[in-house]
Amino acid sequence: MSNFSGASATRQRGWSLAAYRHILRKRLGRQADRDIKCLAEKTWDIAPGETTVSPPAFYLPGQLERVTGWEGQRFYPYVHPARTMEAGVVTQQGPTRGYLLKDVWLIDGALYKDDASHWLSLKPSRFPGVNVQHEIDRAAIYCTQNGNTWFGTWLMENCPTYALAREEGVPVTTAPSLRYPLFTQGPAYERWLDMQPLRTRGAYLREVVLFDDVSNNRSRHQRYQAMGEKLLSHVEHRPHPGVFLLRGSAGDLRLMRNELEVAAYLQSQHGFRVVDPLQTDVPGIVAACAGAKVVAGVEGSQLVHGVNVLQPGGALLTLQPPNRFVSYYKYLTDRDHQHFGFVVGSPQGDGFSIDIGELEQTLALFPR
Repeated sequence: MSNFSGASATRQRGWSLAAYRHILRKRLGRQADRDIKCLAEKTWDIAPGETTVSPPAFYLPGQLERVTGWEGQRFYPYVHPARTMEAGVVTQQGPTRGYLLKDVWLIDGALYKDDASHWLSLKPSRFPGVNVQHEIDRAAIYCTQNGNTWFGTWLMENCPTYALAREEGVPVTTAPSLRYPLFTQGPAYERWLDMQPLRTRGAYLREVVLFDDVSNNRSRHQRYQAMGEKLLSHVEHRPHPGVFLLRGSAGDLRLMRNELEVAAYLQSQHGFRVVDPLQTDVPGIVAACAGAKVVAGVEGSQLVHGVNVLQPGGALLTLQPPNRFVSYYKYLTDRDHQHFGFVVGSPQGDGFSIDIGELEQTLALFPR
């Protein structure tokens, strides 16, 4: 520890070369990087694991044959989505775990202790900072690298973990990336969810609690449902047919050429509300999504606005580009006792289009 005086919980400032010592140790000693959780003083199960059995997705014959690429080719689950969409997939959901560590440095979006590290943000530059803004007696970190990169992951995964962090210490997060404009809605969600984290990219943590909170077990389901109830408490709502959340060209490009045509069809024929999240504030988004029986739109982060408040028995309909099918929301709807359906589009230029007849038929598959 360098240039610190006193042991105040969060008010001290100083500097540290912890990041540079870690870099030198790796380069000169040619040591493999270790995850910092292996140095925990204590580990424990916060919530138990469980075995789950998946319900089927709703889709028309021939849809999966159109899929030419999927996110699992780079990320979990590394398999073609066909298996994920079947009924009866048995999954062992792991426990939610806590890890207590002592004397840890948080520098420029990463945690350091001895020869171990743990990234919370995208890897910093070759020359990480040395400033340390705070000294904290007991911190609890709920943010993750993916959550600090993608808005949807932050809202669906990091925010539920905040409820655990609040019980263990000072909730700490590194500043979220503004890579996507949707992240500008983060502060409004934090206010409505009663989240008051300490934001810092440099701190000395006398004690810190980390979490394994990636399994879709009952604890995560309950915390996510509690988030939805908090959001609903801010708006008046009653059941309505559905909401279509526009994606446009925001975020990673998934350009649906006839998105506005599909939105207009659902609005005129089914009474759906149409919302552009980039042009609507959080109160307006939540009010429009609250009570929706169906949440629909191009697969992407913008759908989380509707999924947040989708009730058990409701349905999520994702419109999937054929070259980038993503199964992620299926795991959430399975967990939260909702229905999942999809339509795979056809290539059109640098984007894709959705057949409205297939959309209509898929809607009809959902239980009434």
